[in-house]
Amino acid sequence: MNDLHDLSELDSEDALPEREAATKRSTWVSVAVNIGLTISQVVAGVISGSQGLIADGIHSLSDLVADFVVLLAVHHSQKAPDDDHHYGHQRYENAASLVLGLLLLAVGLGMIGSAVHKLEAPESIPKVHFIALWVALGALVVKEVLFRYMLHVAEKVRSSMLVANAWHARSDAASSLVVAIGIGGNLLGFGLLDPIAALIVGFMVARMGWGFAWDALHDLTDRAATEEQVAAIAADILATPGVLGMHELKTRKTGDMILADVHLEIDGSLTVTQGHDIARQAKLRVMANHPVLYLMTHVDPVNTPAGTHNAAQLSG
Repeated sequence: MNDLHDLSELDSEDALPEREAATKRSTWVSVAVNIGLTISQVVAGVISGSQGLIADGIHSLSDLVADFVVLLAVHHSQKAPDDDHHYGHQRYENAASLVLGLLLLAVGLGMIGSAVHKLEAPESIPKVHFIALWVALGALVVKEVLFRYMLHVAEKVRSSMLVANAWHARSDAASSLVVAIGIGGNLLGFGLLDPIAALIVGFMVARMGWGFAWDALHDLTDRAATEEQVAAIAADILATPGVLGMHELKTRKTGDMILADVHLEIDGSLTVTQGHDIARQAKLRVMANHPVLYLMTHVDPVNTPAGTHNAAQLSG
């Protein structure tokens, strides 16, 4: 039993520094890419007269801000428990996802307002320069590569915050595609296509921002783990030798981890020490096999035929 506890702690200690390092490394790569994209897109957009490209550049700037939000969250979420945060600081990740979502929502609404203003005065729409198309296509390729890289890292370290940031990058790739189409249409004589492209990008960004913010808000208000996760946790609890049954299994998210509570049904004829050992084994089994930060157990004694379970249940 102690070996299982030691192994769980060692795995956790080894995984956290690796997870933090991978998160920081991928985010700094994103920072470098977004600095380059923001400068090139905004400058090219101003020179070429493309509102769509300028909107895409502002989107890249929002990514840059989002990257620094992620770095800040990673720094705080890995802190050990203290007097003010007995369960650690994992919910900084949920808070960061909420900020990312609200940021995307604000940027998207701003793009929509600007595009609508242009569409109301079509005579003010200039014909864009051909350089805008090349910059938009280049940004599309760069953002798609960045998305695939960040998603790979996010899935490897199992970080919902990184997944959100990766899909943020994918939304950029989609927006660059729309902008490229709009610029191409403008070059072919369809001037309205450039602000229409900016309008579509705005809707895409706002919709994704709302989704991330709403999801993070649920996590911050003690949303339960998924049905699959709860079922797997319950199965491991019931597989623990000495556990006759269980009820009132409750879970809540904290960052990418889970806090859980459960009532264990244990033979009432056992000693307090024996019941405690069974509950502890159930807790360690769950924490070793699932992303559970802590499992609070409560022992409920149950009446069983004398001697039926004692030897068999404790032998495992």
